[in-house]
Amino acid sequence: MNTLLISDLHLSPERPAVIRAFYLFLEHQAQDADALYILGDLVEAWVGDDDQAPLSREVIAALRKLTDSGTAVYFLHGNRDFLVGKRFARETGCTLLPEHHVANLNGHPVLLLHGDTLCTGDESYQKFRRKSRHPLFRWGLNRLSLKRREKIAEDWRAKSMKANANKSDNIMDVTPSEVERLMEKYDVSTMIHGHTHRPKRHKHNRGERLVLGDWYHHGWFIRITDNTPPELISFPIDD
Repeated sequence: MNTLLISDLHLSPERPAVIRAFYLFLEHQAQDADALYILGDLVEAWVGDDDQAPLSREVIAALRKLTDSGTAVYFLHGNRDFLVGKRFARETGCTLLPEHHVANLNGHPVLLLHGDTLCTGDESYQKFRRKSRHPLFRWGLNRLSLKRREKIAEDWRAKSMKANANKSDNIMDVTPSEVERLMEKYDVSTMIHGHTHRPKRHKHNRGERLVLGDWYHHGWFIRITDNTPPELISFPIDD
């Protein structure tokens, strides 16, 4: 088995080099994989499955091409694309995963998550997260006009950037006790996530935590193959 995991690409028209790198990754890396896991924040903002913007439709078509080729694709919501829904899954052929998912990767249980639930010290974000993930909130948001949702997403991004500029690094990083709690709860010795944009391998009491990086000057992915430990891999993104 050859399994790949990515997170935090934040695809947007303002970053064409990252878009090109993503499509090349699908063609040359994911095409030969048995499975690809996308652990959230694939795009900078997903305003709904009905969005007809060129980038949204291109991403859907690229993922559909991949799943049609035989690669299984799994999608886990991030804080930028929590409105991805059943239509997206149907059009891409992806399988949507819950916020915490234990995957059997080459015979070993691995806890997969976006990573934002681990940042419990960021109380203002956690409050917003609880509100935005509530089914009634998402139901109401999806019934607003597309133009209105685009404006809301733009406002949220601006407020997030302003708020994060005034937060200390430790607040926006994971809380170690929450990492240990979840690893114990799901009885795993390996955890993989993104969100913090701090790619690294960490040792914990119960095992190892691998953090995926965001795609900016470099792309990041994790590869897991038969009888080998997970590899955290980076490659340059050329402008």
